[in-house]
Amino acid sequence: MNLFDAVQIFLRVAELSSFTQAADRLGLPKASVSTAVQQLEARLGTRLLQRTTRRVQLTQDGQAYYERAQDLLADVDELQSMFQLGESAYTGRLRVDMSIGLASSIVMPRLPGFLATHPGLSVELSSTDRRVDLVREGFDCVVRVGTLADSSLVARPLGRFRIVSVASRAYLETHGRPQRLEDLARHQLIGYANVLGARPEPFEYVDAQGQVHTLDMPVSLVVNNSEAYRAACLAGLGLIQAPDVGMRTLLAKGELVEVLPQWRAEPMPVSILYAHRRHLPRRVQVFMNWLAETIAPYLMR
Repeated sequence: MNLFDAVQIFLRVAELSSFTQAADRLGLPKASVSTAVQQLEARLGTRLLQRTTRRVQLTQDGQAYYERAQDLLADVDELQSMFQLGESAYTGRLRVDMSIGLASSIVMPRLPGFLATHPGLSVELSSTDRRVDLVREGFDCVVRVGTLADSSLVARPLGRFRIVSVASRAYLETHGRPQRLEDLARHQLIGYANVLGARPEPFEYVDAQGQVHTLDMPVSLVVNNSEAYRAACLAGLGLIQAPDVGMRTLLAKGELVEVLPQWRAEPMPVSILYAHRRHLPRRVQVFMNWLAETIAPYLMR
């Protein structure tokens, strides 16, 4: 096996902390993956990975080599296409992740145009409400809606989504339309929690001074993904608070109705995250720029 292939295998093992998972992702026998890393270590004269019965982790030398190898492969990507002109310069696979609502409402309808413009690219699009591990799971970039946790990832802020409180027309015909915050005590809130069993998000609103407040409401149903959240609202099970980008079509059709627009929740920040590298592959840069342009019309002005 040549050095370039061995380095790619090492990177995947390091990212996944597992020879077995790396072999599955690469479509190689586990023995071949293990042998490639052993030969690379012998060639370098140092141990890159510390292996135990439970996990695989980078040594100090392995961490330094991992960071340099990432830059090296990005540079090789650039070298292979640096003299190509036009859209054919962008080739390879893009692996990205974003929320279900963002993918279905904004990105997917416009993705055919992007791929037609860049025929050398292929996209693996993960859409889930689970927060994926960008590095361990091998993503080039992810779109996150909400407050970001501190991390070693690079964040590219795009703007903010407006949050609306909505209910189905049938629900409002049965329970009445709330006019004041005090009215919410007589209404049901559909709870949302990333992990079932955790406390669901309460009703949130921003006052005239810009201060954020929460209000506990009766909750008869808790869900853990955005599709079920919206479906429960359409079924008349209560109110929800969600980015208006995923509600616009339903609001326009009259299937959902905004309530208490004077007491909206705090807007949610939208960001693209990617791993820190000295040089990002051009295919990742062009896709992130396209994503930013695609999402921009839906952000608050």
